[in-house]
Amino acid sequence: MKVALITLGCDKNTVDSERYLGALLEHGAEQVTDPAHADVVVVNTCGFIDAAKRESIDAIVQATKLKDTSGVQAVIAVGCLVQRHEAELREALPEVDFFLGAADVEQLVPRLQERGLLGASDVLHPGVRTYAGDTPHVRYLKLSEGCDHGCAFCAIPLMRGKHRSFALDDVVREAQLLEYQGAREVNLVAQDLAHYGRDRRDGIGLPEALEALVRDTTIPWIRLMYLYSAGITPRLLDVIAREPRIVRYLDMPIQHASDPVLARMRRPERQKTIRDKVAKYREAVSGVAIRTTCIVGFPGETDEDFDTLMHFLEDIRFERVGAFTYSEQEGTRAALLDDDVPESIKRERLELLTELQRGITEERYGERVGQRAMALVEQGRRARLPWQADDIDGITELDIEVESGALVEVEVTDTDDYDFTATVRRVVSTVPVVAAQGPRFLPVASMGAFGR
Repeated sequence: MKVALITLGCDKNTVDSERYLGALLEHGAEQVTDPAHADVVVVNTCGFIDAAKRESIDAIVQATKLKDTSGVQAVIAVGCLVQRHEAELREALPEVDFFLGAADVEQLVPRLQERGLLGASDVLHPGVRTYAGDTPHVRYLKLSEGCDHGCAFCAIPLMRGKHRSFALDDVVREAQLLEYQGAREVNLVAQDLAHYGRDRRDGIGLPEALEALVRDTTIPWIRLMYLYSAGITPRLLDVIAREPRIVRYLDMPIQHASDPVLARMRRPERQKTIRDKVAKYREAVSGVAIRTTCIVGFPGETDEDFDTLMHFLEDIRFERVGAFTYSEQEGTRAALLDDDVPESIKRERLELLTELQRGITEERYGERVGQRAMALVEQGRRARLPWQADDIDGITELDIEVESGALVEVEVTDTDDYDFTATVRRVVSTVPVVAAQGPRFLPVASMGAFGR
C-alpha cells in the first residue's frame, strides 16, 4: 500500500503524523510524497482556528477528488478537527472513507486491514515513529497531551482532552530513538511544557525531565516551545542556565497585556507577573531570545486595552511576536461573549502590532550583529542560530556550504528583516555516522500510551 500523509496545524500534529506513518510503514506500507501517486491518503487535520479548519477541509476535498483522477482508493481524515466535528464532517463529506479523532489513532491500522489495504505485522513493538521530511536533523518531542488551563478562547481541551504527562522513561527513550535517527535539535512541545509532571505526582517535573534528557542523550540542541510564564520557576531557570545544550530560547505565549482582557480570556497571568517572569528569565539566562503570541480583537477589547498591549510590547521588546485576530470557537467560554470588535478594527490592530514588532525585531536582531554563536546547518548555506526556532523565526545564510546537520561556529555579519547572514569560523561537529546511516524508523512505546 502506497500512503501519502498530509499534516496540517501545529508541531504536536507533526509528532502524531510521524507515529501514524511509522505504524503504517511497520505494516508494510510505502510512503509517497505526492498524494496523486498514493493508494491511501491520510489527512491529519487542525481545528484550532477558523483558517486552520478551512485549510483542513480544503485538503480533505482535494484528496477525495484524487479518487476520480488517479489511483487513490481511500481517503482518511484524522486529528483535531475530526475529534470536534466528526458528525458534521461525515454528513458534509460522504466521499471520505472514514474519520478518526485524535483519541482514536490506534484504529488506523485495523481499519485499513479490514479493507484489505494493509497487511499484518510480526514486529513485536506495536508503536513506531518515523520522520516524513528530507532530513531527520530537526525533530519534535511531545511531553504531554491535552490541557487543563481552560483559556476562554481555546478549544484544545475539547479536542485533546485533559492534561496527561507521559512517563519520563518513555520520553527519554523516544528522545534516544530520535537521536539515533539523526536528530541534532529536538524541540520539546506540549500545550504547556511547564505543566509537565503535575498530574503524575511522582516529583518529576520539567526541570527533572530536562536533566534526564541532557544526561541520557547527546542531542546538541534541546529547545523549549510553549511555556506559560506561571510555570517559570527558580528551579527551572537554574537547570536552563547551567545546561549549555538547552538552547537560550523561550516560547512564552502571553496573548495580551491588558489585565481586563487577560481576565476575560481566563489567563492565569497578569501584566505584572509577565513582566517579572521575563525579567527573571533574562537575568538568569544570558542572551536568551524570547518569542510570544498575542491575540487582538478579543471580545471587549477597547482602544485603551490595545494601547496597553502596544506599550507593553514596546517596553518589553520581545525578539519575535506571533499575532492573530480573535475568531470565535464553538463550545468555548469566549463564544458566549459578544464578539463586539469589528473585523476591520481587528485587522487594523493586527497591522499596527505587526508593524511595531517588525521594528523591534529589527533592533533586537541588530544587537546580535558582530556576535559569535553556534548555528545548525539545515542544507547547504542555509542554517539557523539559537535565536531562530524551526520554520517560524527566519533563517541564517552562511558564506559557505556545510554538511546538513553540522554545528558550526559563526560570526553574525548582518540582519535583514527576520533573517541573518553569517561567516563560518569553524565546524564544531558533524552528523555521527550511526545517525546518518541509522534506520528510517524505530519502535517507541505503544501509540496508546501517547495518544490517550
